[in-house]
Amino acid sequence: MRREILILLFLGCVHAAEPARILIAVHSETGRTAALAEAVREGAARVEGVRVMLRRVSEASDDEIRTASGIVVGTPVHWQTVSAPAKSFLDRMGRVLGASYGEGKTGGVLVTSGSPSNGADLARLDVIAALLSMRFVVVGGAGDCAAGAWVGRRAVQALTAGKSPCQSIGYSSA
Repeated sequence: MRREILILLFLGCVHAAEPARILIAVHSETGRTAALAEAVREGAARVEGVRVMLRRVSEASDDEIRTASGIVVGTPVHWQTVSAPAKSFLDRMGRVLGASYGEGKTGGVLVTSGSPSNGADLARLDVIAALLSMRFVVVGGAGDCAAGAWVGRRAVQALTAGKSPCQSIGYSSA
């Protein structure tokens, strides 16, 4: 599956005259979501010819949204869904991208929660549904970071141990 995702992303980037641009837009309150977004950034930055921009959802510019080849949205779980700032960012993406939406762009999601039963899967599916509605090709991950969801405590432990499956999401997104 990972090979197919990389091939799909490669083909999507081949037609572009400029290097691929990956925007990682994150809302983080405790720093856990930001730490995982940084791991995704590191993974994407390993791909030659890719420019990676890591921004808070409130700081991502309309131009960065418009020119991104791929967008990864990071959010903590709030009441079994995405945080309000992340939802506002998704709404803004739709307005900024216009009628073509995310046609030809890749999308991914990174979700953190305090435990598996706090709604991480529901929040992840909310973002995936929004990306699919905007005609993005959604990119998933592998291992503990499958499809872009991580549970906070396990994620932080894995990062401090030097193992980060979230870097594979960044690599796949690029």
